[in-house]
Amino acid sequence: MTTRIQQAFDRRKSEGKAVLVAYLTAGDPTPEHTPSLVAALERGGADLIELGVPFSDPIADGPVIQQGSERALKAGTTVAKVLAIAQKIREASQIPLLLFTYVNPVLRYGLENLARDAKAAGIDGCLLTDVSVEEAAVYVNAMRAAGLDTVFLAAPTSTPGRLKLVAKYSSGFIYLVSRTGVTGERAELSDSLQPLIDSTRAISKLPLAAGFGISTPAQAGAVAKIADGVVVGSAIVRLIGENAGEAGLEKFARSLRTGMDA
Repeated sequence: MTTRIQQAFDRRKSEGKAVLVAYLTAGDPTPEHTPSLVAALERGGADLIELGVPFSDPIADGPVIQQGSERALKAGTTVAKVLAIAQKIREASQIPLLLFTYVNPVLRYGLENLARDAKAAGIDGCLLTDVSVEEAAVYVNAMRAAGLDTVFLAAPTSTPGRLKLVAKYSSGFIYLVSRTGVTGERAELSDSLQPLIDSTRAISKLPLAAGFGISTPAQAGAVAKIADGVVVGSAIVRLIGENAGEAGLEKFARSLRTGMDA
């Protein structure tokens, strides 16, 4: 049985288009706000939502998402509250939800507990940004047993051996980090993305979604021509921090979708 994540990529592929993956930090600015912000992104054309779990030491994230995590933590957001947010989203939407988090919160909650509760809350998959793919078998087995996809990161610095493990353990799609470093908006796309796409396509038939540094409709459009999905995060979190509200997020998502479909 295919997951919502797989269905989203299949649908866009049949249309000759790329999936728009939108990241936001759950609980930013408050847990009560997140479901309506997700709805706005979906109205604007987002196909898949990365629901970030706020964490005090988000080592893969730049300052914008770090600040989003701080706002969410100050609002009292926990892993349990993120799952409650997912349940609330599910009352009105079937948009795929990918839990985006770090190992520490997962271990504290309990791996099997998270797999069970995430599935019950309507989550479709999980991405642990700092899990070592060489030691991921236990995590992957727990998630797969619950019927959840496991998405892993591949970077320009990934060795051939590590890339093969990423392909082996990933399901739903593979997340390609378009540049080295942390998340954040960039003026230009990295030249390292195309070689990474070529290397990954040579060993996996999974859809490939690229993120890190993609923040404008033009950049999203360029990536949509070479990848199966485009991930935008920091630009969305920045808008949330600027109190752009539902209308602002919907407008921005629509501009990205327009750029990707051009």
